[in-house]
Amino acid sequence: MRDTVRTLFPFQRFFSTLLLPAIWLVAPSWAEDWPEWRGEGRSGVWREEGILQRFPPSGLQVKWRQPLGSGYAGPAVAEGRVFVLDFLAEAARKGTERLLALDETSGRQLWSHSWKADYTGLSGSYAIGPRATPTVDGSRVYVLGAKGALYCLRTHNGEILWQKDFVRDYGTEVPVWGMVGAPLVDGPRLIAVVGGQEGAKVVAFDKQTGRELWRALPSDSEPGYAPPIVVSAGGRRQLIVWHPKAVSALDPGTGELLWQQPFRSDKGLSVATPVLSGSRLLVSAFVNGSMMLELGRQSPAARLLWRGKSDSEINTDTLHSLISTPVIDGDTLYGVCSYGHLRGLSASTGKRLWETLAVTGEKARWATAFLVRHLDRYFISNDRGELIIARLSPSGYQEIDRTHLIAPTSRMGIGRRQAGAVNWSHPAYANRHIFARNDREIIRASLARTDSAE
Repeated sequence: MRDTVRTLFPFQRFFSTLLLPAIWLVAPSWAEDWPEWRGEGRSGVWREEGILQRFPPSGLQVKWRQPLGSGYAGPAVAEGRVFVLDFLAEAARKGTERLLALDETSGRQLWSHSWKADYTGLSGSYAIGPRATPTVDGSRVYVLGAKGALYCLRTHNGEILWQKDFVRDYGTEVPVWGMVGAPLVDGPRLIAVVGGQEGAKVVAFDKQTGRELWRALPSDSEPGYAPPIVVSAGGRRQLIVWHPKAVSALDPGTGELLWQQPFRSDKGLSVATPVLSGSRLLVSAFVNGSMMLELGRQSPAARLLWRGKSDSEINTDTLHSLISTPVIDGDTLYGVCSYGHLRGLSASTGKRLWETLAVTGEKARWATAFLVRHLDRYFISNDRGELIIARLSPSGYQEIDRTHLIAPTSRMGIGRRQAGAVNWSHPAYANRHIFARNDREIIRASLARTDSAE
């Protein structure tokens, strides 16, 4: 028997040598989901292979489209399902918020869950629906409504596992543009910017039961709108929360304050997600510009590397972002400024290298675009409903191609826009497709490489 086994080993090695290349040939190229705000890890990076280099001359191939109510919340895509929030208006500013679960391949509605919402107190024409992208974690999906309704539901049938109401449970004073920061899953915790009383600006819940685990930061300012992120720096993991008074780093396991850097945001407009690159952490505000911090390498700490000097949305110096989250690529910072200029800046100094209006197409207040890095280029969705492929470098903006994505339908009260409306919902990039929504529909369009798209 031993001799028989010995004689099989060389054959097995030979067979494996032949078999493995065959497996590589038939195996599908690596694909990935988009389970939360800005994709896996909130990084705004799409790593998928087999993606087109240019758009088809006839435009994107839309695989399906489904009717949808209004809202700004972008979709999340995970394990064959698409999750998206909307709002069905009824009377005055009252109506129903919904979470819809759709089949990723067909767009067929699998289930929905709805709850009543009263948008009284939210700013005028912006009170059209939820803002926060759903957060998917295995068999659970977490959603946050514009007035602070937090739900944990089963992904396969919409069963409610637990829920919170920030206003009722924590005394939250909902800011004028609603609750925006998508809740964050971190290990056994769900961490949310609650804006509650009695030191509950940030709260960690047991993600399985909803039981409060810890609360942190005083209720001495609005909660702001920026989603929290977790980074690794100074030898430990740090929860970064940017609120209208400061950038705060907490221990995600306990809520302990590790360090804090003051940074005032006028009108409570801490919106764009903080961005980490190496040991550098950036925040950028609409009125008050940008601040770059250098995080400690040996222990949790931060020092100011540079900060913009302008406190004006018009007379800007560095980068004054609002809805769009900037990106750091090497030693260059790219982002959309307060009036629609895409800018390139030195990440080391904040010095402006170049700017262009080519992406947004007009100089207009709050004109914006969402940047997602893919290999050596970027997919950029602007608020005119266009999708752009471009390369960004320290020397400037190089547009590769542009196509129509989805109609802009959100009409704000600031009385501007060549297109008459905007699209302010961040799309999802998953499994060689883009998923985009407006106030009327959600679509799935192919971005897979084909001969006709090259």
